[in-house]
Amino acid sequence: MRVAIGCDENALELKNALIEVLNGKGIEFKDFGVFSKDPVDYPDIAEKLVPEVANGNFDRGILVCGTGLGMAICANKFKGIRAAVCHDIYSAQRSILSNDCQILCMGALIIGISLAKEILKVWLDIERTGGTVKKVKKIIELENKYL
Repeated sequence: MRVAIGCDENALELKNALIEVLNGKGIEFKDFGVFSKDPVDYPDIAEKLVPEVANGNFDRGILVCGTGLGMAICANKFKGIRAAVCHDIYSAQRSILSNDCQILCMGALIIGISLAKEILKVWLDIERTGGTVKKVKKIIELENKYL
């Protein structure tokens, strides 16, 4: 599995903690930044990372910002991408099992580092198999109709 990870300055500490999980599991990843607390607009990070997941260079992506919401909104603007904000283990499981999401979003101002690491471990351990096929097909139909 290859994973892309990125954040804005609000989530630098959380991103670095999540990288510890990736390293611990021996997962290949690329860090799309940021690397300092200098302000950056989260859409700029999403714009670099998400196309890399959409075109298959990475199997999954992780985007973190203050709430996770902005990153998820940005990621979902890309054709073929399903991103979900997950602040609990059940949502993380369902993001893949029901919705076949490729991108996990979390908010550093919302969730603690310990829980975020546990959520990531669970999310990484679930194999993407297409989700609830009928519903995912309908999501794709909407995407094709409106994007």
